[in-house]
Amino acid sequence: MYLAKTDRYQAMQYKRCGKSGLLLPRISLGLWQNFGGKVPYEISREMVCAAFGAGITHFDLANNYGPPAGSAEETFGKLLKQDLHPYRDEMVISTKAGYTMWQGPYGDWGSKKYMISSLDQSLKRMGLEYVDIFYHHRPDPETPMEESMDALVTALRQGKCLYVGLSNYNAEQTKRAVGILREMGVHCLIHQPRYSMFDRWVENGLYDVLKEEGVGAIAFSPLAQGMLTGRYFNGIPADSRAGGDSVSLDAHRVTPEKVEKAKKLDKVAQARGQSLAQMALAWVLEKEQTTSVIIGASRVQQIAENLGALNNLEFTAEELSAIDQILGD
Repeated sequence: MYLAKTDRYQAMQYKRCGKSGLLLPRISLGLWQNFGGKVPYEISREMVCAAFGAGITHFDLANNYGPPAGSAEETFGKLLKQDLHPYRDEMVISTKAGYTMWQGPYGDWGSKKYMISSLDQSLKRMGLEYVDIFYHHRPDPETPMEESMDALVTALRQGKCLYVGLSNYNAEQTKRAVGILREMGVHCLIHQPRYSMFDRWVENGLYDVLKEEGVGAIAFSPLAQGMLTGRYFNGIPADSRAGGDSVSLDAHRVTPEKVEKAKKLDKVAQARGQSLAQMALAWVLEKEQTTSVIIGASRVQQIAENLGALNNLEFTAEELSAIDQILGD
C-alpha cells in the first residue's frame, strides 16, 4: 500500500483560485498524453504517487485523455482504488467534456445530453461519486451557450461536481458564459487556457475578463509541448513528441526560429539559476491571474525538475524586458 510522505505540503506553494475558497498547488499534474493505455501502469503509478508526495494535490483529466480516449481516467481510477483512496479528500480531481468520445450525434461538443452522459462515464471510469471541477472543454458553435452552461449547473446540483469551469473559451465567450452561470446562481471557478511564452493569446483580453469576474486561471501547455525546454536544441529526437505520433506537436511546428528563440531564452534562464523549463513555468506563474500551471510528464525526473521552478518565481523588470525582446513583442 502506498504511503504518502508526511512532509508533502511543506515545499509546495498554493494559491487561491480567483474569488473562491479553493487553494490549488502552483504546479498541477495533467494526465493528457502519458497516462493512458499505451503506457505501462507502473510508470503512471510512479509519476502520480511522486507528484502527490511532492504536494501536488490537483490532477487534471478529461474524458478523451489517453490514448486511447478514456484510458487516462481508467488508469487514474485504478490508482485511486489501489493507492490513493485514503487521500481522496486531500485531492482536487478535474475532468472535462467537449471533444469527441463516441459515435453518433450525442458524443461530442456541448449539448446537455452529451455533457451529462460524458460525466457519468468519467465518474464510472474513475470509481468516483463526484469530481471537484467539471469543465466544458471547448465552446460549441452550434449549441446555445445557455444549454452548455445548464449542463454544468445540472452536474453541480446533482452533486457530481463541486465547481465548474471553462476551457478554450476566448475573452468574449468567457464573459458571456460567466454571466450566464451567474444568472443561474453559480460562480465560474476557473478557466483553463493554453498559455506559454510562445502562445500569449490570453493577454489579448482573456486575463482581463478573468480578473474582472474573479475567475482563476490554470494554464496548460506552459512549456509549448517541450519547445520551451532544451529538448529540441540539437534536432528532433526520435522519442520526443515531435518525433513521434503525438497529436499535440509535429515536427513542422519545431521551426528554426523557435529553436533559436528558445536558446536565447535559455541564456536568460541560466543567469537566473534556472533551467529553461523552470523559467518558462515561472514566467506563466508570475502573472497575477494565473493560479496554477499544468505540467505533463513521461518520467518522475521531469516532475522533480519542474517543481524547481517554485524556487524562483520573481522576475526583474530587466529580465521581463529581455524575454519580451527575444520573443519579439
